[in-house]
Amino acid sequence: MAVEVYNKTKAQINLALVETVTKAFLKFYKKSKLDTVIVFIGDKEMQEMNKAYRHKDKVTDVLSFTETDNEEPQPDLLGQIFIDYNQIKRQAKEFSQSDEEELVFILVHGLLHLLGYDDSTEEEAQVMEDLGKAFIKKFKF
Repeated sequence: MAVEVYNKTKAQINLALVETVTKAFLKFYKKSKLDTVIVFIGDKEMQEMNKAYRHKDKVTDVLSFTETDNEEPQPDLLGQIFIDYNQIKRQAKEFSQSDEEELVFILVHGLLHLLGYDDSTEEEAQVMEDLGKAFIKKFKF
């Protein structure tokens, strides 16, 4: 298993924490044999990706792409997660928590998407939020 983390921003991000959370998540959900790629990007790139893939012309916090989303399937790849760290920082202020707390929550949310969870309805979003919070509490991240 490989967890690859790339920071394409100028922000100082705790990449070791990102790797630790991701590995714990993959082990917990018995997906530790699969590769996962996490990329931190800025607002402009995130808005472009969100427009291209979700037809929403705005910034979002996280986009997840499963192995099956790839043009050339890679059976050893669980997926790729793109995170907008600027959006994470804005949301952290909005929700009165630290940047790292919001980062961990959004990272886990993105990982849940890779497992096939969806949040297009309020019920699905609540399930994902509950699963994410339970995982974070269990591992004390």
